[in-house]
Amino acid sequence: MSRRPNVSFLPRRSVLGIGAGLGLGAAVAGCTAGSTSTPGGPATRTLTVGFVAEPANLDFTRTDGAAIPQALLVNVYEGLVKLDQNGAIVPLLAKSWKVSDDRLNYTFELVDNARFTNGRPFTADDVIFSIDRVTKEWTTSLKAKMDVVAETTKIGEHSVQVTLKQPSNSWLYSMATRVGAMFSTTGVDDLANQPYGTGPFRFVEWKRGDSITLEANPDYWGAKPGVDRVVLRYFKDATALNNALLSGGIDVISAVVAPESLGQFGDTARFQVIEGTSTGEVVLSLNNGRPPFDDVRVRRAVRHAINHQELLDTAWAGRGQLIGGMVPPSDPWYEDLTGLYPYDPAKAKALLAEAGAEKLTVKFRIANLPYATAAAQVVKSQLQQVGITANIEPLEFPARWLDQVFTKADYDLSIVNHVEPRDITAVFGNPKYYPRYDNAEVRKLFAEADAGTEDEQVATMKQAAKIISEDAAADFLFLFPNLMVATTAVKGLPQNVVSESFDLTGLSKT
Repeated sequence: MSRRPNVSFLPRRSVLGIGAGLGLGAAVAGCTAGSTSTPGGPATRTLTVGFVAEPANLDFTRTDGAAIPQALLVNVYEGLVKLDQNGAIVPLLAKSWKVSDDRLNYTFELVDNARFTNGRPFTADDVIFSIDRVTKEWTTSLKAKMDVVAETTKIGEHSVQVTLKQPSNSWLYSMATRVGAMFSTTGVDDLANQPYGTGPFRFVEWKRGDSITLEANPDYWGAKPGVDRVVLRYFKDATALNNALLSGGIDVISAVVAPESLGQFGDTARFQVIEGTSTGEVVLSLNNGRPPFDDVRVRRAVRHAINHQELLDTAWAGRGQLIGGMVPPSDPWYEDLTGLYPYDPAKAKALLAEAGAEKLTVKFRIANLPYATAAAQVVKSQLQQVGITANIEPLEFPARWLDQVFTKADYDLSIVNHVEPRDITAVFGNPKYYPRYDNAEVRKLFAEADAGTEDEQVATMKQAAKIISEDAAADFLFLFPNLMVATTAVKGLPQNVVSESFDLTGLSKT
């Protein structure tokens, strides 16, 4: 996988699959899959996609969680670069770039015909504004990814240079994530409700508790999207989501939330099942910042108490992959760490006795999402067998979980799927992040990996990941699969998930 371009020039990206908008009328009120038409007018191709986690608002500069970039990144907001299906960095709003020999200066040549959906042209001023705004105005944990930037300089109306404080292997990659999203200098007054981007789709309406509607951007600078309108529908449970696809109410289940139900979609004339990998690590978080999990012996006991294969088989029908750490196989520094903590209840009990913690009762606050609730029941049962009573408390996701667990760290155990790509440094490199893991050696290794050569980065990141796993900073339950179901009319669904975005730009519907 490419980590940083080692060439000085990248050509303008292919327009295949990159949307170019069709002029449409007012937004439809309904959310039914299919096509609509007006008398004497062409049919409107509508794609309806089902999800389970609705955004709390539409501003990912001030709100953590994956639901917002899942809906808006790449589709509405574009960056200078994006990730292709192989995880490689490719051009987007920057048609090319050069990297100086000392790796400190990135000179981007911008497309000259992009416009924001508020009517403003995209220029170098917007790049400077967007990058500077991350450090000055963003309040989410990911803003630290831009700390390495020293200054951003306008070279011309469509040319900009970014100067780093020191070489960074991760900075350009991070520009393909939400922190690299480009905003209009005049379009940030109400990001929670009204996003303005340069993407192939524009925001139309949000029916809270029900759906978000996007339509093709008539002023898009690239090629046309394969559909005229997209409706993102949100469901409370797996049964409702499955029934919506079975009844024709939606075209796609974005992520199957009840793998055992896949048999309902066995009619290959009607349905297709997509199965691949993702960057999402389903993590059993341990609060390192307070008792009892400030004691490494207790954390290690938890890891030995979990039978991970049994958990995967029971909670997620065996779909997914055991990895033993916070690095997915798609990253260059992945190694299988599942052997570090084999299932050993006797060892778990001995560690608890050594720590004087034979009988523990802990607060187990989880996101009320299907994978988390299913996994939590298995974890609770397995911990009970070694003397740990875990009282499960489902929290509404995202709002309550983000407030109580992520922000206030008021929990002992939690479960959530970390979907952001290459997020190990954010999760375990910041002592204030919700696991409250504080390891100076790991932070030093992260810094060395980022500044070193690419070979040094791989070796050093492997070393850091192994220390985190050995230290039982958390327990890594399984790698979440990319498991989707759609009607056979939908084309272009990706096998693997490589970014936070549910990328609509390459989808079409016959």
